Amino acid sequence: MKYRDFEGSIEELVALKLKEIEEKEHVTILHAVESGSRAWGFASPDSDYDVRFIYVRPQHYYLELQPKQDFIDWALDETLDINGWDLSKTLQHFHKSNATLFEWATSPIVYYTTPEWQKIYRISKRYFSCKSTMYHYYGTARKNYHEHLTDDLVKYKKYFYVLRPILACKWIEKKACPPPVLFQELVDEILESEYKEIMHQLVNAKMQMAESEKAPRIDRLNTYIEKQLAYYKESIDAMTDDRTADWTALNTLFINLNI
Repeated sequence: MKYRDFEGSIEELVALKLKEIEEKEHVTILHAVESGSRAWGFASPDSDYDVRFIYVRPQHYYLELQPKQDFIDWALDETLDINGWDLSKTLQHFHKSNATLFEWATSPIVYYTTPEWQKIYRISKRYFSCKSTMYHYYGTARKNYHEHLTDDLVKYKKYFYVLRPILACKWIEKKACPPPVLFQELVDEILESEYKEIMHQLVNAKMQMAESEKAPRIDRLNTYIEKQLAYYKESIDAMTDDRTADWTALNTLFINLNI
């Protein structure tokens, strides 16, 4: 069923689809959230819904020898996209301090969650690595900047795909913890005061523009971005590796989880 043909709210449709996934895939969903621009707080009028979930299968599944798929893709249409990760994959990526996974764990738009997930995340937070996560955000910002923001006309939404990870780096550098998902929270707490007005104007312009619409490049922001990218390239390279090598807490959690 497509969202445009559904008479209820998006939350009701997501709940319906999550239950359908559980029944057809024989899994238990532990946590389901919105990811991407809607969770970040700067969706365009035509932005789609990106639902991400964490699931677990019965214990015997993990003891069987055949190769196993550790994700579920459940894309529906151009408006609603749903996919999820198996808990085993999730814990392996928490061990790597996967930045995207930490965002799923702290998304402000939660469609469904469980006490088991709260325990999983409480333990997994021990594996947060400042250097690893900052390197992810720096790489995301650098890639998007050079691919999308150097022409005379640019998509304003791409500024957020560069500025948000830069501000995430600033947050981690200052607070040594996962950054918030909401872009505005990063702006309010971390962005230099002289850039807040131009950021406010950019947010307002972007939220009135279609996803594909272009407008003149904002040279003041480009200069700021280039300065930040140069700084974080040097700063992150100089940081010591702070990843947690030990697997004990995650292994114990996975083995003893009773769903």
